[in-house]
Amino acid sequence: MLNNLWQLQDAKNKFSSLVDKAKRSGPQIVTKHGEEAVVVLSIAEYKKLVKPKMNIIKFFQKSPLSYFDIDFEREKELPREITL
Repeated sequence: MLNNLWQLQDAKNKFSSLVDKAKRSGPQIVTKHGEEAVVVLSIAEYKKLVKPKMNIIKFFQKSPLSYFDIDFEREKELPREITL
């Protein structure tokens, strides 16, 4: 195994070490049949990847449309009836 590269069999046999190294040293790549197959990473790294860059409020505040007076009120009328 080189730095962060693990063969599948080694990853299975040394899973605890793989997890420790992912937490300590960053993402670890597991290969299957000589090809990169998956990445094991710490929960902290995972949360960075899936966390939105900004929340929805900041998104709308930074929108070029934020300077316009847009009415976001919903209509109170019932929807029209349709025949299917």
